[in-house]
This record gives sequence, C-alpha cells and structure tokens, in this order.
Amino acid sequence: MSTETVHPTYDYKVVRQFSIMTVVWGIFGMSVGVLIAAQLVWPQLNFDTAWLSFGRLRPLHTNAVIFAFGGSALFATSYYVVQRTCQTTLWGGWLVPFTFWGWQLVIVLAAITLPMGITSSKEYAELEWPIDILLALVWIAYLAVFIGTVHQRKTSHIYVGNWFYMAFIIVVAILHIVNSAVIPISLWKSYSIYPGTIDAMVQWWYGHNAVGFFLTAGFLGMMYYFVPKQSGRPIYSYRLSIVHFWALIATYIWAGGHHLHYTALPDWTQSVAMVMSIILLAPSWGGMINGMMTLSGAWHKLRTDPILRFLVVSLSFYGMSTFEGPMMAIKTVNALSHFTDWTIGHVHAGALGWVAMISIGSTYHMIPKVFGKPAMFSTKLINIHFWLATAGTVLYICAMWVNGILQGLMWRAVNEDGTLTYSFVEALEASHPGYFVRWMGGVLWVTGMLIMAFNTWQTVRSSKEATVDANPQAV
Repeated sequence: MSTETVHPTYDYKVVRQFSIMTVVWGIFGMSVGVLIAAQLVWPQLNFDTAWLSFGRLRPLHTNAVIFAFGGSALFATSYYVVQRTCQTTLWGGWLVPFTFWGWQLVIVLAAITLPMGITSSKEYAELEWPIDILLALVWIAYLAVFIGTVHQRKTSHIYVGNWFYMAFIIVVAILHIVNSAVIPISLWKSYSIYPGTIDAMVQWWYGHNAVGFFLTAGFLGMMYYFVPKQSGRPIYSYRLSIVHFWALIATYIWAGGHHLHYTALPDWTQSVAMVMSIILLAPSWGGMINGMMTLSGAWHKLRTDPILRFLVVSLSFYGMSTFEGPMMAIKTVNALSHFTDWTIGHVHAGALGWVAMISIGSTYHMIPKVFGKPAMFSTKLINIHFWLATAGTVLYICAMWVNGILQGLMWRAVNEDGTLTYSFVEALEASHPGYFVRWMGGVLWVTGMLIMAFNTWQTVRSSKEATVDANPQAV
C-alpha cells in the first residue's frame, strides 16, 4: 500500500472498503429497481420465471438499496466521521474488518435467498432467521466499535454528528432483534412469535423506525459533518442541532402505527401515531433549516461545487419528504393515498432525493481524502451525475404523485347507485404512462451511478499528477 493512503492517526482501510462498496451496491440495487420498474411497463420482462418475477425482485431491490447501498454509506461515513471528530483511530481490532466482511456476507446471502423466494414476508425485514442472526452479530460489533471509539476519544466533546450515528446504531439493533423474534421450523423457514395484529404493530414499529433511524438519523449524522466541511462554514446553530436530536429521537419512535390506518389496530393507537407523525414535522424541519442556514455566506459555492449541490439539494428533498410524510399520516389524507403510488413517490423522494444524494455527496467528499488524492478525477463528471440524479428524482416522484392521486380518486369514485365507477384494471391502465416516466427516472439514476463508478475508479487508480479537473472552479 502506498504511503499516500496511510494516515498516522486514522484507520482508513475499512472506510475505503465501504466507500467502494457503496458505489457497487448502489449500481446493483438501482439496476434491480429499474428492471422491476420496467416490468410494470412491459410485463413480459418477468420472462415467466419465478426468480425474475416482480414479487421476488422487489424485496431484493429494497434490501439492496437500503441496506447494501445505504448501509455501506453509513458504515463508511460513520467510521470516517467518528475518527476525525474524536481524533483517534477505530477501537475494536478484528471487530472492524468483521463488520465489513460480515455486512457483505449478509448482503450476498440476501441476494441469493430473496430471488429463491426464501423470505419472512415482513417489509424491510424479509431475511430469514439464520441471516437475521448474522446481521445482529455484525450490528452489535458495529455498535461496539463505534461506542468504543467515542469512549477513547482525544477530545472532551462528542460532536453532534456522532450522537445521531450512535442513536441510529442503538435503535436499529433494538428494532431488528425485537422484530426478528421467530420460531424456526426449518433452516430457511420460521414464524413470528407475535400473533396477528400485534405482529403487524411490531412490524411497523420496526418498519417506520427503519426509515426514522436507519434512513434518517444515520444520514443526519452525515449532514452535520459533511455540509459544514464541504461548505467551509460552521453549523448554523449548534444549540438547534442538539434540540433537533432529542426532539427527533423522542418523537420518531411512536409514529409507525400510521402505516396501519383503517386496520384492526386499535383506533387510539392509530390516532397516537398520526399525532406523533404531525409533531415530527417540527424537529425534521428544524434540522433541515439548520443544514440550509449553514450555507449562509457560502451560497456562491453552489455555482462551482457539484458535491455541495448534492448535499444541499438532498436537504431540500429531506424537507419536502418530511412535510409530505406527516400530511400522509393524517387519516383523511391517508384514505386517499394508502395503497397507491403516492406512497411510492413519497418513499423515493426520501430514498433518492435525501438518502442517495447525501450519500453520494458525502462519498465524493471522502474518496479523495481516504485514497490520498487531491480531488476526484473529474469535477465535470460529478456535475453531470448531479443533474442526472436530480432529473431522475423529479421524474420519478412526479410520476408517482400523479399516478397515486389518480388511483386514489378512481378507486373512490362511485356511481349514483353506489357501485364503483372504475374497475381496478381501468385504474391500472391509466397508470401506465406514469410507470414509463418512473422507469425513465430510474434509468437516469443508474446512468449517474455508472458515471460515479468510472470517476471513482479513475480517482483510485490515478496518480496525483494524473488527476484532472481537481480545481472545483473547473465547472
């Protein structure tokens, strides 16, 4: 290994590994997403093959994008941030590489078993019990490494980004272990220990908090480090960041029941989830505003810095999706939106606009530093990637918003005699153009990720002298 990739204080090897796999799994997970989006436009792309059917590939897509791509980004950035803000190397010895190789093994096992139809059938928790046990062991090792590193810090202060990372790791461990409690009946089949409605409640306590902590708190840890670093400005209000943290942690955990409106879940539980979801708007927007205001005095940098654009636009989508989510949790709104593509649009406003864009911006920031390079190979390619990602996100979510509202209205329409005006097939036919536009948005996203892979490859393999467009003024 060349001396330029070695740092005297920090362990960058695992950061490099997770950074590269962030790009790899991003391409894989999004490509599967594009395939299943295409299947809804051209159903013959199922090829009459069970393991290529939408029902098998859809959980593979969600697991690959959330846990493989998003998870690798979280591991990479958290290991990078905790070392630099605590001014110490990672604690844990062999536990550090175990978290990398163990996480990759979990992902590969998921990629094998899910297309085979081996699934617990729980949303975002489809993996069967042997893989769940491995996942729990890896996650507990991750928790030990992170807290051990914070404990041995050389600074008296624990930076706010580390609080978000710690909360996300601790809560996800609890969520996963509790929701995955099962009775195995064979090596690849098990049943939940929870009965009926309780199982649904526990699942969506897990499911929504996988969004709230894995896909929100963890990535807010990213935001609180990489936005100030890339903009060269301190956090607008450190006090607000602490209020943001505690308000988010105290509120998010109660919101999962809004996924079960108009079900057998007790009505008071649904109402509590609705109220807590609405309250969530305040801490969510507090964090978004704090990130945006950090750019005070640095807005001009957006003209020439596409990495900063990724980070700032991700905050815009975070603010939008965290306004939309509480609104959709209101029962009367949910009566229109539930089971429609509006929900899919909302999820991807957060997943593509917020999670993916801040992950990509953070990864672009990190890669030159952990590989000992002055900058990414090409700033122009980052700029192209930004516009592809932005256009792809807008096409995707707008198509799904239109489809969702159209579907909700068609399903609710009744004739004077009380019969349904439209059949389900008629609503599906009306949705077809939106599915095509959604597929186009996905194609733009995968194209952008392929450009990122090329840019990353060239950055890693090139010498400092070979790096082009190193000056961010080049764009």
